[in-house]
Amino acid sequence: MAHPDIGEGIDRVDARVKVSGRAAYPTDQDHPDLAHAVLVQSTVAAGRVTALDTAAAEAAPGVLAVITHENAPELHEAPDRRATLPPPPLRGDRIVHHGQTVAVVVAETFEQATEGARLVRAAYERTDPVVDIDHPGAEHVRDPFGSDGGTGDVAAALAAAPVRVEQTYRTAVNTNNPMGPFATVASWDGDQLTVHDCTQGPSRTRADLAATLKAPQDTIRVLAPYLGGGFGSGLRTWSHTVLAAVAARRVGRPVKLVLTRKQMFTSVGHRPDTRQTLKIGATRDGRITALDHEAWQTLSMGDVNTETVARVSLSGYASPAVSARDVQVRVNVPSPGSMRAPGDGQGNFALECALDELAHELGMDPLELRLRNYAGEHPVTGQRWSSNDLRECYRVGAEKFGWSRRDPAPRSMRRGRTLVGYGMAGTSFFFYQSSCAARITVDRDGGAVVASAGMDLGTGTYTVMTQLASELLALPLGRVRMVMGDSSLPQAPSAGGSGLTGAMGSAIHAASRHLIRSFLDLVRDDPGSPLRGAGTGDVRVEDGRIVREDDGRGESYEEILTRHRLDELTAEGSAEAPGEDQPVVPTGPYAAKFAEVHVDPDLGVIRVARLVTAAHCGRILNEKTARSQLVGGTVGGIGMALLEETVTEPHTGRIANGTFGDYLIAVNADIPELDVHFVGGPDPTNPTGTKGCGELGIPGTPAAIANAVFHATGTRVRHLPITIEDVL
Repeated sequence: MAHPDIGEGIDRVDARVKVSGRAAYPTDQDHPDLAHAVLVQSTVAAGRVTALDTAAAEAAPGVLAVITHENAPELHEAPDRRATLPPPPLRGDRIVHHGQTVAVVVAETFEQATEGARLVRAAYERTDPVVDIDHPGAEHVRDPFGSDGGTGDVAAALAAAPVRVEQTYRTAVNTNNPMGPFATVASWDGDQLTVHDCTQGPSRTRADLAATLKAPQDTIRVLAPYLGGGFGSGLRTWSHTVLAAVAARRVGRPVKLVLTRKQMFTSVGHRPDTRQTLKIGATRDGRITALDHEAWQTLSMGDVNTETVARVSLSGYASPAVSARDVQVRVNVPSPGSMRAPGDGQGNFALECALDELAHELGMDPLELRLRNYAGEHPVTGQRWSSNDLRECYRVGAEKFGWSRRDPAPRSMRRGRTLVGYGMAGTSFFFYQSSCAARITVDRDGGAVVASAGMDLGTGTYTVMTQLASELLALPLGRVRMVMGDSSLPQAPSAGGSGLTGAMGSAIHAASRHLIRSFLDLVRDDPGSPLRGAGTGDVRVEDGRIVREDDGRGESYEEILTRHRLDELTAEGSAEAPGEDQPVVPTGPYAAKFAEVHVDPDLGVIRVARLVTAAHCGRILNEKTARSQLVGGTVGGIGMALLEETVTEPHTGRIANGTFGDYLIAVNADIPELDVHFVGGPDPTNPTGTKGCGELGIPGTPAAIANAVFHATGTRVRHLPITIEDVL
């Protein structure tokens, strides 16, 4: 029987701690002897450092150390070159991007460290940077993820198709821009390192630091109970985290390193830009017969970054011939990283705009075209989905939006002089779930503490895991406390890929089963227990008690512990990632997006007037936090569609708009009421039935807006962001 609080939109369990200012973020960490570190960054994008003059900085008041590539300890690359760990900092004189760290100044105070950093003088031998994805001299990395694939003879199917669409689409570089500047506080106690960090994965950051510093993992502890926003930027262990640990060891004191807003643009990743070519062949009644998707994206020099863009076309629509390929282009830009809906956000834009162009070519309703080509099974493997309610998403979304009122002719709908456009897109997000472990302890007072190293970056993990444990143990919500964000707890994956809820929920599910079994083992031969001799299949939990299924007799956790003179009982559980030998394809969430835009024909101003999302996210543990995730992602999608673009100067490689005053982010005035509806049921891939929904808000949103802009104006814009100039 479902717990009454599951699915309800209960308030976040960590809300009061946050709004009262009691939540301890990395920047809040303090020590009596805390020193401060400030980065010195390169002013060229390509070349090498020929000289570093640190004398003035070292002589400045309060400066404790200046660390450069000339005196830094050896820092190591991870043996497997994991995408979570960029190349180590300060390993040589080569410069590969503007804003690369060339020195770290450590001082008694932040102000003294800042002044010391200003006094460091660097001389460079400059070379011309490569910053453009189309640069003829750039290095290309083909099939970088081993994910290129497809089925059928695409070339032959395209040649034979009665109707063909071939277009190229571009998406801009976006920067994650969390509100909280990233910070690290590192301290050593002998060989034991403790790090407070803005990370989305304490277990991963511990492993990365161990690899970089050549230290045993059990000598490192990473703490991140709260994060001031991440959107994927906390999924890599950036150089400032490593350098904070290096600086703390150098000066023998705890060190705090906080990035400036300008440094956030060069130091914690970005969504790489893309150039994508889509070729679609179809019959005149709208059946897709061929789909070819090639995606190019930028990558920094010497780095690896996993961002599969074209794969959205391998599973999006039914077609007997499909091909998808990714290419990375090395350029002199900072290391990229995951930004909410990595790869899928860009790939979906190109695919769904191409589908809209095909619908226009056929004179067919864009919704009908998608329904006609719904993939009832995986187009490449032929396997059935674990669950897929995309059809229901289309139906509910269209009904709530009022899609039937759409006049199909471009420029046909107006409100006064304002042009009105309706656009839509289908979307999904890839399935991701890693191995995870959790521990549950129940004490003699009948309360439970649930612990796992994973962290809550603001998505509501504290809340939904508390709800889930409350259900599994049949305890009131107030009797369950969730402890997270500490690498010393049972290992957990990073909060990313919309996979933490499924992974941690499965681990807590296993731990709760093991805990019930441990209680039953305690009373197996206990003549005073009504549960004597019962197995796990003979009982259920209700009202904080374990009771027999047959006669309802049982006792509480407190009664068992008290009689056996135990203060507490603990059990651990783990969940493994689903194997590739599954009879079905584990699927992530699905959604249909419907957008209404208003365009001023004289000024070219584009406003999103309405946006409806109908989503299949499996079992919803908390409707309030789930809706919040889709709303937040949709806001990011509006920004991606109309506002956000990180501009790099072509001749210098410098980011030209690296401030909140110049980088445009959606604000309240840009956002209409966002309507979200959940459809479908639980997914059987994990015992909790969840799919995750944190990133589903972005894919589909830019395409729906772009398609609505075409419907409003008759002008097809094939790049993001769409600007005033594009529609004038």
